[in-house]
Amino acid sequence: MNEKKYLKWYNKVGYGSGDIAGNVVYAFLSSFVMIYLTNTVGLNPGIIGTLIAVSKLFDGVTDVFFGSLIDKTKSRLGKARPWMLYGYIGCAVTLVAIFAIPANMGEFAQYAWFFIAYTLLNAVFYTANNIAYSALTALVTKNSKERVQMGSYRFIFAFSTSLLIQSLTIGFVEWMGGGAAGWRMVAIVYAVIGLVVNTISVFSVKELPEEELNDGKASGADEKYSLIDAGKLLFTNKYYVMICATYILQQIYTAMLNMGIYYMTYILFNENLYGVFSWAINIPLIIALLVTPFLVEKWKGMYKLNLTGYVIGTIGRALVVVAGYLGSVPLMLLFTGIAAFGMGPWQGDMNAVIASCSEYTYLTKKKRVDGTMYSCTSLGIKLGGGIGIAITGWLLDLSGFDGTLAVQSDSCIQMLQIMYLWVPVVIALIITFIMSKMNVERANEKLLEEQALKEEDDNWYN
Repeated sequence: MNEKKYLKWYNKVGYGSGDIAGNVVYAFLSSFVMIYLTNTVGLNPGIIGTLIAVSKLFDGVTDVFFGSLIDKTKSRLGKARPWMLYGYIGCAVTLVAIFAIPANMGEFAQYAWFFIAYTLLNAVFYTANNIAYSALTALVTKNSKERVQMGSYRFIFAFSTSLLIQSLTIGFVEWMGGGAAGWRMVAIVYAVIGLVVNTISVFSVKELPEEELNDGKASGADEKYSLIDAGKLLFTNKYYVMICATYILQQIYTAMLNMGIYYMTYILFNENLYGVFSWAINIPLIIALLVTPFLVEKWKGMYKLNLTGYVIGTIGRALVVVAGYLGSVPLMLLFTGIAAFGMGPWQGDMNAVIASCSEYTYLTKKKRVDGTMYSCTSLGIKLGGGIGIAITGWLLDLSGFDGTLAVQSDSCIQMLQIMYLWVPVVIALIITFIMSKMNVERANEKLLEEQALKEEDDNWYN
């Protein structure tokens, strides 16, 4: 049976371009905020890590809160699009603020400035924008293939943007004059680009009426639920918990790979290699994303593809460790690419898996919680990314890192090897285990089969 089609190609591309906006914030922040704060502003990495960790205390509540608000929103633009549109304005302002810490401030004031701007960006504005953006996957189409395609387009743009930012930013900062002024101007340019692209993405799709989303049933009073109810609906769904855990681990994994800027500078003595390794990561990811819709159709689902991919990815990262200790940059690049390619399909179909997870809640609890369900994307990015950056700050401080030195101590070098080489392997192995349990598609099929049998029995008795 062919599913109804809801989207044209330009709707999918327009939607996907929204992750250009998301990643001029996220990729820029996660890749360069630590080295900006330690080597340009001169702040202590351990204190920065602690401030980020404290900031994360606000994030868990705001994710479910904004997800619940999105589900309850009724407007001319729909449920999610208003939050996506207006939330990004705050993202742009606070991104610039983080990279514009005044040099003439006292040290305490500089820490306070960073903490306030970072918390507002993550706990408020990015939350509203990103949950809304992710939720659109379930709100603009009911076609599972289109949802996979939307996810693939989205992450093609995401990783392309990450690739450009990680490759060009260091040179761009120098071109803008270097130092604090260079970082500030680059942040302004990225914020303006993000505002424009985010607005285009918002108006490239249109949300479906609630009656169509609910299979012809109008949303009634029984669809209403409190913030506490929303939390219960989420955390009683084991697949939501698995996706959250995976997303958080992925962001910690990414934070460790972003320590590459330190690894290349102080171990390989060539900071420009960071851009080369970004190509080795992002190009295979983009190729994997291009073939993901085809592979999902060929493999008749996402579960086997995601699990197999992560097995390949874990083996690839293990071989990066071997190549790192051999001192072979070409082999490190090769195995980095293999690992990235293996992990690519999950990035492409993740939004579709979350939509299936939302469907699981609807089938078991009869509650439509699409916006709230997509809180796992924002929660994972912010909590995982924040924890990852915090851990890197603590570990750098523990190792005796000194941003004023051209050559670091042996203890610092060993710590950089642990963070960049070993931790990603362990995280990939844990995610692979979670993937082996995440067959939500089959769970939904069983529920639908049971529902159909029950309806047949009811009709027979009547």
